[in-house]
Amino acid sequence: MSGRSTLTELTDGVTGGDRGALSRAITLAESRLPEDQELAQQLIAEILPRTGKARRVGITGVPGAGKSTVIETLGLWLIEQGHKVAVLVIDPSSSRTGGSILGDKTRMQGLSVSPGAYIRPSPSGGVLGGVARKTREAMLLCEAAGFDVVLVESVGVGQSEAELAELVDSLCLLLVPGAGDELQGIKRGIMETADLIVVNKADGDRIPLAKRARGDYRHALRMLPPSTEGWETPVLIASAEEKTGLAEIWETIEAHRALLQESGLLKERRMRQQQRWLASMIEEAVLTDFYRREGVSQAIAAAEKQVSEEKSTVPQAALDVIKAARIDPDQANSC
Repeated sequence: MSGRSTLTELTDGVTGGDRGALSRAITLAESRLPEDQELAQQLIAEILPRTGKARRVGITGVPGAGKSTVIETLGLWLIEQGHKVAVLVIDPSSSRTGGSILGDKTRMQGLSVSPGAYIRPSPSGGVLGGVARKTREAMLLCEAAGFDVVLVESVGVGQSEAELAELVDSLCLLLVPGAGDELQGIKRGIMETADLIVVNKADGDRIPLAKRARGDYRHALRMLPPSTEGWETPVLIASAEEKTGLAEIWETIEAHRALLQESGLLKERRMRQQQRWLASMIEEAVLTDFYRREGVSQAIAAAEKQVSEEKSTVPQAALDVIKAARIDPDQANSC
């Protein structure tokens, strides 16, 4: 990272609410350069005492549910109530080029220019679960910068979406009117992990459909275990376009947080998240070391050629790569 700031400059800038410093700090955390990563971890250690008090809310939903519109409308409403809102938007990286669209600031024009908001789009980088590689670090940096609400928008509902639930205090699932086929397409896992379900676009002639969908989703939830012990996942209807249902959404999120705090589950949940973060960083370090080992890239290229020419099976080719990395195959198979 060229022309990077010093640790003191970044620490003072972030904790002082300097948005430029916050953006540089998140960029530093997202960098894969070893020297940037070292500085980023030093920065996280410095700002850690100023973190942990914000409301961390995940927003996910089916395609077309209006996630960005809900986030913008809810974010502006929260700012009117005196909150400072940070939005971390996870853009899907292209599986071909590795690039991402990063266009959410144009979809949240009102929120993006509000002095009480900060929007940071980040590429998922191929990470499963609808989160980016460094979402955890970005969240802590936003909290240290004084944002008391952090909204994390995922790339959408997927099989690994539960990863987002392991990042936030409360997870909000956005759905659309007309349950039917949509209900069939929703993964059981995301329904189980959702702490709040909102049927968006409940306006005009879609209100009866939204109410019917609410009933269908409530019925479906009766057959699933609760997301949180002692909590019955509510299903609300709202319209981001008409700005209805916003207060109810936030009241529900606050009620869920109160339950977590009173029961001690908030501390337990965040400790589990810390453990998951530790495991993911260890896994990333091990994989990075593996791919940097001498001869591994050549072995992978040779394995791909052997497989494409049908001269080797995938398991055999994988074993060749493992051997090239000087890893005992027996130990690898026992893990």
